[in-house]
Amino acid sequence: MAQMSVTPYWELTFDADGDADAGRRDRLLAGVEQSGIRDLILFSHGWNNDRSGATRLYSSFFAPIPGLAPATARIGYVGVVWPSMRFCDEPIPDFPHSAVAAPGLDDGTRHALLETFPGRATVVEQIARMLEQRPPERSELEEFGRLVRELVDAVPSGPQALFAADTLAEGVPQDEPEMLTGSTAAACEEFATALASDGGERGFGLPDPWDGAKEVLRQATYYAMKRRAGTVGERGLGPLIGRLAAVAPAVRVHLVGHSFGGRLVSFALRGLPEGVRTVKSVTLLQGAFSHYAFAAGLPHDTRAGGVLQGQQNRIDGPLVCCFSRFDQALGTMYPLASRMARDAQGFVGETALSIGGMLGARWGAMGHDGVQAVPGTRAYELAEALAAGKLPASGCVNIDVAAVVRRGGAPAGAHSDIVHPELARVVLAAGRIT
Repeated sequence: MAQMSVTPYWELTFDADGDADAGRRDRLLAGVEQSGIRDLILFSHGWNNDRSGATRLYSSFFAPIPGLAPATARIGYVGVVWPSMRFCDEPIPDFPHSAVAAPGLDDGTRHALLETFPGRATVVEQIARMLEQRPPERSELEEFGRLVRELVDAVPSGPQALFAADTLAEGVPQDEPEMLTGSTAAACEEFATALASDGGERGFGLPDPWDGAKEVLRQATYYAMKRRAGTVGERGLGPLIGRLAAVAPAVRVHLVGHSFGGRLVSFALRGLPEGVRTVKSVTLLQGAFSHYAFAAGLPHDTRAGGVLQGQQNRIDGPLVCCFSRFDQALGTMYPLASRMARDAQGFVGETALSIGGMLGARWGAMGHDGVQAVPGTRAYELAEALAAGKLPASGCVNIDVAAVVRRGGAPAGAHSDIVHPELARVVLAAGRIT
């Protein structure tokens, strides 16, 4: 394991079904009970290629906390590792990288796909070949879509559909993207247009649909990660926090999640055993799920509500959502990719809408503009939140962190620019460890 900057530190590992590594789980339960800590900060990564990368992230983020916390604080740290992936053309600030954005699949991304979707080697190689060859027939784009759906298991049976949903209408999950159920060629064309208008060279003609094919693969992969995050949170982490409360009831738990890790720790609230009140704060860093996830009703559809509606009440403290307008992944691509299933409108014309318009309002993400449609939600600029010295003790809180979360190039922008002492201070303030 990579060198860790803080102690005591434990690592939890979950598989795609939410089953924890028993040895690591038991070491955590025994260690927390014996360590004498009062506060336990538990962090879940989002996009990631491997365990070592997750551990480096945790070490970097946790490093300033001992110096920021009171001398009397007794803090323990946990890093959650779960099977997710990052495309290698998405650099993470402060971490070494060598990949260059390209229309095909680089070796690192190919390897990550093989690791993330075991048993799909033939499908991965067929996808890589089509991205390289870019056959001109429209039917080949539809074949590409079939392969992508096969890779990510787009329509799993049972409760997995609910774990992928951010909103419900009359009890039915509403969030399966049309790119996984409709025309792949149309989706590729729209992604190609969005990419061209987001900094690419548009020229005078229409962009090649294959320019958007890799983005279809990327977003389909993230859809699978989104589903896994819900599964691991509700079936894995939530019940484990319940076991932790049984052996160490005085320990105050603080959940932190980046990207889909924010979704994971939020779904953990659904998995908490009845009566467990040891979760004292939840901090979402560039959360990659719907800004309506906690809403009881949606402004544009009175029949629908967030899949996590009311779950913020399981926290004995605040739900703090950090967001930044410089997050290109959530500001541009997420709204386009996270369309509800069976929506009457097609893709055509929506990419021309601004994020401040219908597209961003209806399909926006937590990490782009914060929690929406939850009455009583408080809003702060980062400096204001930190200067206040004490965030609200309950309810939803939005913090605009664009002052520090601002670095990163296409296609993800500042989505992973989260290693800042100011954000560590937010975690401490949310948990009232100051």
